[in-house]
Amino acid sequence: MHTIEQNYELSLLYRKSTLKIMTLELLYPLSLFALVSSITPGPNNLMLMSSGVNFGLRKTVPHMFGVAIGFTLMIVGVGLGVMQLFAFFPHTYLGLRIICGLYLLYLAWKIATSASPVKSHNAEAQPLTFMQAALFQWVNPKAWAMAITATSVYATDTYLYSVIFVAAVFGIINLPCIGLWVGMGHHLSGFLNDFKRLRIFNILMAILLVASVLPALLRS
Repeated sequence: MHTIEQNYELSLLYRKSTLKIMTLELLYPLSLFALVSSITPGPNNLMLMSSGVNFGLRKTVPHMFGVAIGFTLMIVGVGLGVMQLFAFFPHTYLGLRIICGLYLLYLAWKIATSASPVKSHNAEAQPLTFMQAALFQWVNPKAWAMAITATSVYATDTYLYSVIFVAAVFGIINLPCIGLWVGMGHHLSGFLNDFKRLRIFNILMAILLVASVLPALLRS
């Protein structure tokens, strides 16, 4: 007869093997969800495209990696129970939504009034740094929606293995997707070499940025 310790070890081994099978079965739908949610317009992609236009590909690389790595770490945090804090302290969630709205309005204003430092001779204009882009994920409504959906639907439980699996899939798929937006912005910079065209583009990006987050912020 097996001892209690042996039965526990066998149960744990069975659970881990079952978990691996389930995560592999979820690989295709999870990858598809990661692709669609990462490549569609949102605050990150619109800001990266705008940065590609105004600052070029090379200077936008830290911003791009900050988004990819910051969002991957955000999924891990959400999967391991960050949302439970909001259940215990619901007013903090309302506070976060207010901060999200104010900060995104500030970013929209910065984009609308910005111009390429090369074209405007404005040495103070700078793209987002790696750390700024990573921290921005925590006030990005679309990032919250993506992280919550990914962990609640595709993480089979709160085991670290399952959460890291979901985060890793997103990390691998997200980076090339957002890189496409930077590339589009970089290629558009030639057409937007005219100051008036650039100003119209930046104002349009600012409006789209606000429009992309208003539904999430106003939802009750």
